[in-house]
Formats: sequence, C-alpha cells, structure tokens
Amino acid sequence: MLTACATPDLITEITLQPVRRYAVDAAILFSDIVVPLKAIGVGIDIAPGVGPVVDRPIRAEEDLAQLRSLEPGDVPYITEAVKSLLSELTGTPLIGFAGGPFTLACYLVDGGPSKSFDKTKALMYGNPPLWHKLLGRLADITSSFLAVQAGAGVQAIQLFDSWAGALSPEDYRRSVLPHSSRVFAALASPGIPRIHFGVGTGELLGLLGEAGADVVGVDWRVPLDEAARRVEPGKALQGNLDPAVLLAPWDTIAQRAREVLERGRTAEGHVFNLGHGVLPDTDPDMLARLTDLVHAGSGDGPA
Repeated sequence: MLTACATPDLITEITLQPVRRYAVDAAILFSDIVVPLKAIGVGIDIAPGVGPVVDRPIRAEEDLAQLRSLEPGDVPYITEAVKSLLSELTGTPLIGFAGGPFTLACYLVDGGPSKSFDKTKALMYGNPPLWHKLLGRLADITSSFLAVQAGAGVQAIQLFDSWAGALSPEDYRRSVLPHSSRVFAALASPGIPRIHFGVGTGELLGLLGEAGADVVGVDWRVPLDEAARRVEPGKALQGNLDPAVLLAPWDTIAQRAREVLERGRTAEGHVFNLGHGVLPDTDPDMLARLTDLVHAGSGDGPA
C-alpha cells in the first residue's frame, strides 16, 4: 500500500480509475493518511488486515524526536502525481487530503488501530503539555503535506479526522480544535475549498465547521437536514449515504439516495457522497447506477 502511495504512476492510475468508470464529478488523490509520517522517517507500516502499525509508539517527551518537519523534497512523488493527474483530468477537479492531527495521534500513541484509543485519550487527559506538543507537530506536518498538494495544483483539500468521534465536544474543543484550526488557517491563502470529515462526529459537527472548513462531511448517523441545523451558516455539507445501503437491492438504494438528496437541499450547499468508504463487497454496477441517479436528481446530467 505505502509503496503504491509513493509511486507517481500508480497514484495517477488508481486515482483515475473511478473517474473513468463512473464519471464522478471529482477525483480524490490516491494516498493514505500515514504517508507524511512515513516520509519523515517514522517507523510505520500498513499491516494487511490490521491497518497502520507503529514501531515506536509515542508515550513520552523524548518520543517526539521522531516527528521532524516535513519538507516538499520528502514527498516528490506527490507533486509529480498531481501534475500528471491535472494533465489527464481535463475539467474534473482533483481533491487532495491528509489525516487530521488527532487521528494521526491515535495511531502514533496507541501504536495501531483501536476501538477506543484508550492510550491516546489517557495521554490527552493526563499530560496536556505533551499532548499539545504532539498535536502541534502533527498540525505542522499535516499543513506542510497539504501545502505541497495545493502548490502542485489540487483544486480542494480534505482533512480526515477519522477518529475524532471518540471525543466529547468539550474535549474536542479543548484538546483538538486549536490544532485542526491551525491546519485550515495555513491552507486559507491558496483560496481552495477546504473539507473537514470525521466518523461518528454527530455531536461535533458544529465544531468541525468552526475549525475553519468550508464544507463539513457528515457520516450516515445524522440526517443532512439535522446536520444543517448543527453547522453554522456559510458552510456546505458533504455526505451521507450509508455505505451498507449499497449492499441492498437497487430499489432500496435509489430510495435512500433520493432521501439524501432531498435532505441535502436544506443545506447552503451539498456534495453527495457516501457517509464513509465503499465497502469491499459492493457491486461496482450499483456504484455506476448511483452516480447516474445522483446526476439526474441534482440536474447535473442524464440518468
């Protein structure tokens, strides 16, 4: 996985495949949230069937030495791949992305995937000075990684704080929001749309918008009309069909997709998307039919 994420030709090809197959309205740069950590020399790999696994979890002040600054020269394959993609994606926007500081911290502190990230939260609660140093460094690394993408020409960026839903609103505001806000502030000057997404973040939707994003991603747990009430004015929403719906018969998929479109009309702007990633058992033909239905339902093209 990480070899593919560092090979420009593979990044380009894998990014283009969904655009060719489904005629979606944007391409998403093929990468992984741990790519910038790997690029600066952190001992991290993606174990098959497990996920990101860290050689030396961060538990003490001296462990922060692993996290040096990221320079453009650390990720030349990103710049090369983006420029290659822009030459292919005539008229189709390219979205870049990175992992949020909290989610990166979850892997670095716990050492790998977890259902509750207890070690991460224990550090956050028990050693706030170290916690803020850690997230500060991760915010800098993330900002630099996104700046490379923006400088190469991506037309939007998305910050995936996948595990932020593990936090209460009070803990998010105190311990994460300042660092996520720094990332979005650093990306304000290119003037490209900024998207913020997390899983299980229904209670945090207002805070995700407050962090500085232009678009707030919503998973399937909160209807879009309710999400629009929770997010401050001036923000668009992205989402939020449950990926599991795509395993159901087509009539069910169509009904649920139309409901998402209808509820999305209550927001100031709406980007139709799944509430999280495509499940491995999904029939590709259902994705094609869904894309056609959304285009027809939003007036963007024929069914």
